Amino acid sequence: MDEGGSRLRRRVSVRKRNRRSLGPICAAAELVPENVDEEQMVAGSRRRRTVGEPPVEHSDSEEDMFGGYDSFAENSFLAQVDDLEQKYMPFPEHEKCVTDPATEDLYLESIHKRNATIIARDHVTTLNTGAHHSKHEDAVIEPETDLLYDVPSSQVLYFENLQNSSNELDNQFSKKKDWNLPSHQTAKDKWPPNCIEPPQQNDASSSKVQTSSDASRRRSLRDHLKSAMTENAKAQAPVFSKTNQLKETLLFEEINVAKKMLESPSDDRGPFYSLPSKVRDLYLQLKGIENLYEWQHTCLTLSSVQERKNLIYSLPTSGGKTLVAEILMLQELLCRRKDVVMILPYVAIVQEKISGLSIFGMELGFFVEEYAGSKGKFPPVRRREKQSLYIATIEKGHSLVNSLIEMGRISALGLVVVDELHMIGEGSRGAVLEMTLAKILYTSKTTQIIGMSATLNNVEDLQEFLKAEYYTSQFRPYSDTLKKMDPDCLIALVTEVIPNYSCLVFCPTKKNCENVAEMICKFLSKDYLKHREKEKSEMINNLKNISGGNICPVLKRTIPFGIAYHHSGLTSDERKLLEEAYSTGVLCLFTCTSTLAAGVNLPARRVILRAPYVAKEFLKRNQYKQMIGRAGRAGIDTVGESILILQAKDKQQVLQLINSPMENCYSHLVQEFAKGIQTLFLSLIGLKVATNLNDICHFMRGTLLGVQQKILLKGKSLSEITMESLNCLAEKGLLQKDTIYKSEAEFQCNFQITKLGRASFKGMIDLAYCDILYRDLKKGLEGLVLESLLHLVYLATPYDMVSQCNPDWMVYFRQFSQLSPAEQKVAALVGVSESFIGKKASGQAIRKKVDKDIVNRLYLSFILYTLLKETNVWSVSDKFNMPRGYIQNLLTGAASFSSCVLHFCEELEEFWVYEALLVELTKKLTYCVKAELIPLMEVTGVLEGRAKQLYSAGYKSLIHLANADPEVLIKTVNHLSRRQAKQIVSSAKMLLHEKAEALQEEIEELLKLPSDFPDNVASSTEQP
Repeated sequence: MDEGGSRLRRRVSVRKRNRRSLGPICAAAELVPENVDEEQMVAGSRRRRTVGEPPVEHSDSEEDMFGGYDSFAENSFLAQVDDLEQKYMPFPEHEKCVTDPATEDLYLESIHKRNATIIARDHVTTLNTGAHHSKHEDAVIEPETDLLYDVPSSQVLYFENLQNSSNELDNQFSKKKDWNLPSHQTAKDKWPPNCIEPPQQNDASSSKVQTSSDASRRRSLRDHLKSAMTENAKAQAPVFSKTNQLKETLLFEEINVAKKMLESPSDDRGPFYSLPSKVRDLYLQLKGIENLYEWQHTCLTLSSVQERKNLIYSLPTSGGKTLVAEILMLQELLCRRKDVVMILPYVAIVQEKISGLSIFGMELGFFVEEYAGSKGKFPPVRRREKQSLYIATIEKGHSLVNSLIEMGRISALGLVVVDELHMIGEGSRGAVLEMTLAKILYTSKTTQIIGMSATLNNVEDLQEFLKAEYYTSQFRPYSDTLKKMDPDCLIALVTEVIPNYSCLVFCPTKKNCENVAEMICKFLSKDYLKHREKEKSEMINNLKNISGGNICPVLKRTIPFGIAYHHSGLTSDERKLLEEAYSTGVLCLFTCTSTLAAGVNLPARRVILRAPYVAKEFLKRNQYKQMIGRAGRAGIDTVGESILILQAKDKQQVLQLINSPMENCYSHLVQEFAKGIQTLFLSLIGLKVATNLNDICHFMRGTLLGVQQKILLKGKSLSEITMESLNCLAEKGLLQKDTIYKSEAEFQCNFQITKLGRASFKGMIDLAYCDILYRDLKKGLEGLVLESLLHLVYLATPYDMVSQCNPDWMVYFRQFSQLSPAEQKVAALVGVSESFIGKKASGQAIRKKVDKDIVNRLYLSFILYTLLKETNVWSVSDKFNMPRGYIQNLLTGAASFSSCVLHFCEELEEFWVYEALLVELTKKLTYCVKAELIPLMEVTGVLEGRAKQLYSAGYKSLIHLANADPEVLIKTVNHLSRRQAKQIVSSAKMLLHEKAEALQEEIEELLKLPSDFPDNVASSTEQP
């Protein structure tokens, strides 16, 4: 009572509550000082305290509808309300209402405080929000100092309705009342009408109003409350979760706090680097990260980061760079409410990151969208309320940025994160990455760019190009050692680590990987067979299931020892299953090629380099660093070591490798002419970013090539190369050049993109092949064969894989002889005859000249066509005598190229017939499975083998997966870990939510009145 009244004990997890008498509450209310404002009273009443009172007891009697405390008995709550009515409410015979100010204020405050209490309960802001307290706790809440605090909501509504009806009656004569009243009556409009005497009126209408008001006040509160409580008891209670309300409210409040922190210059960065504490809890729950490294904290609190300047940071592999990038992305999504693009080098890494961040998206309320291969929408869906995190490969990231610029939405992009920034100096992909970043810098001054890499040397050039700050550290979470061992010690080196710890053995070639794996198994004791024997046996069975009963004989021999090879010859399903087994410790050793070093996160206690070569080329410094960086990855192992095995002849080169600085990073815009500078100019003009020579030259000075032009350009200036490239595009028919002469000595060159040029840059077609593609599509219209898919498959076969093809002529001839008449017609249309293939198969001389690229492309088309019919990589691999990994890579490339051709045709009206056909073909090439599995394979991380398992278990649609229980999935699907099950469910929920949002936006767009509607136009013209 001395702290504001008696306290009411309430158990959060129980709905019924024992009600105290209103007498003490009313008494407490009368003790409240008049100078305490309403907000302070409400805030004070919402503070939680712990008092050691005995637990409440509850009556479960069915005879009493209201569980004892809402009984109609004499000592019931209604009886107490009736006593209050007798005490405070006016009777008809009274000529005026009670005018005691304390009583009037008491009733008024009870109404207002009851409303405030309802709001407070809805938001559940009074509960303890400690980091790890999720259990139900007994809590003591101070009662509201009003009459109606403990009254059910149905009865409170009666009081409010009574007040509203009286207000309406009083408002009829409020304009005529006398304002010259005593000071305590000047706020009469704030008091309950039932307790305020209206001014005397002389007219008859006023008398009628007063009589009506008095009559309404004669009605007993007890009767009304009985009726309301009875109806309330019969009505079905709304179902809601207090836990969910608590989570949503706390998250909303913390995001607002974090947003204010970001906007303020204060060093106080909020609960978790300007993010809600829920983010910290998710990292602890999902990744086991409790505290950040010192360098991570330093990097996140840099003034350049807080001021949103561009940043490049460089650390050794496994230093924890990705976590910093993720925190910065979450700040942008949750606090600044901007979209984010994350550019990663490979499709596998994109899919891994999608799986890892989908749970964050579901929990924190943003979308995670995949832009890799044939996936990704152009233009991206405009979200109404939530932000999007686009995770893309280098090529798809470029197309995404182009689309945002074209739609005028580039300013909605708040942050771009680039992993492996050093790849900007690697061939055509580096040129594409440079183009992407240059366009962002030129078109948006508000988009922040974060670049991270473990291998950077000439960082000053990149700093100047990106206008970025630089942060570096030599931090490693373990000690890195290098030992030179004799090659014969490989078995001893391996057995020191396995099976209790993991080991990676890097080999120069794919065949060497398989040979080393088998060789190690020959020298291992049979004790290794007993280590997790049951799980390894199940894994072999699972490999057979996902491959239609087939299994590689090498894997069949090595997996029982816990050893497997890992290279591009594996199918996606095989690779994913092996990686999962390695991550869980079922497999303890991988013999692998260098591609694993730049791929998914597979760490090891010991990393062994079998030889300092990749194929026949000597190791580069950055490749070496990436390989040994797999030892002792952060957050997974505390110790790591690397060992390089070499021959005496390589000793000097190895010493140079170890002691040499990192390779420099140089622009490839000029070296990759068609994919580089020409593609850049075409998109600049197509997007109208720069359309005349002066603007284009100005843009080029801001690129990495412009920064490094003194080193890279010898004999020609940057402006000369720019003009040559533009003229070359005009000669190809991709640009139209207009020269405007301002005077005899001064002129200006303007450029416009042609239809073919627009189709090329919209479809991201390599300019070296755009004219060939146009010619093939044009020729296809003359006799498009639709009796089979072969003709369409040929048109969707990627040009850049043709040069890698070496046909087996006997297989070629056998497949050719099995073609149907319609399929033979396709071969004749493209210019390949059966007699030519027969002569090649028999080794005869060929006099007639035939285009080798067309012959090879048709052979690849046969592989794809057979794969679409049989949907079994193993059988196709045997039939064409080609590695199954190569066949799957061909399929992935064809799906991506088919999507490009589709966008190419959409820009050219003459190719309208291809549009619907290519949509279906792209879907077939993307999934290459039976139709019923396609909805499941739309979920990130679900490949054919897993889709078959899920379908067999009864999960046949996206809705099934989105509503699945991860614990049930673990029990019904073999070799599915809890982490993987949660990722699948969260990814399915995210995808389903995205589709629902897209449909909702489409509905709103259809129902929205157009801005050019005639009535709107007419009304706007009529206004003066």
